[in-house]
Amino acid sequence: MARQKKPEEPGLSAPFYMGTYGDMVTLILCFFILLFAMSSVDSQKFQKALISLRGSLGVLRGGETSEEAQETRQGGETQRSPGSSPHVELDTRHVAYTINSFLRAEGLEKSIQVTINQRGVAVSISDQFLFASGSAEIRPEGQRALYKIAELTRDKVPAVAIEGHTDSSPMRGGLYRDNWGLSSMRAAVVASYFERIGRFDPVKIQAVGFGSSQPVVPNDSPEHQALNRRVELVFLSEYPKR
Repeated sequence: MARQKKPEEPGLSAPFYMGTYGDMVTLILCFFILLFAMSSVDSQKFQKALISLRGSLGVLRGGETSEEAQETRQGGETQRSPGSSPHVELDTRHVAYTINSFLRAEGLEKSIQVTINQRGVAVSISDQFLFASGSAEIRPEGQRALYKIAELTRDKVPAVAIEGHTDSSPMRGGLYRDNWGLSSMRAAVVASYFERIGRFDPVKIQAVGFGSSQPVVPNDSPEHQALNRRVELVFLSEYPKR
């Protein structure tokens, strides 16, 4: 009787190592896909994030950011695009200290006060120091103080808001019909002085009159009314959005 052949075991479709090899190739593919996704990040946003991080560590105080890319070089000189302004990070303590040092040296602490708030550094100037009653013409001593403050801050702040304030007493005669007109004109005159004489970048300046709508104390005595009549220079922590 013929010997019966032993049935052959079914062959494998691939060697055992191919399973491990396939897993490894898949993992490498996923790794390179991840690298590609990370490399496609918006370079401008990444640069701004990096600058923000460095600024928070105190590395770029008063420095310029990637917005310098808006500047164009013509004729060997760097010129900014119309309406652009270099972004400057405000160091509130340094600016406040610098202004206060000048005020102490000149004995002006009673007429000009410096405070730090959420908006930035606020410099409150008594209207009696800057103007005659009912006038918007800056006194000589006020001009000297404004010039020095502009000189100390022009390259160290993102922007300045110049705000005129009055007390609640109604206007009686004169050039201005009401406190809105007087406060607005005083703010505009100081803003003009900052630009023309203080050589402040006009793109950084904004001026507004508040009349008697934002008193620091109640208008219930002549002393309190004198405190409310003021011009405030608010050196802003960030450039205002247009």
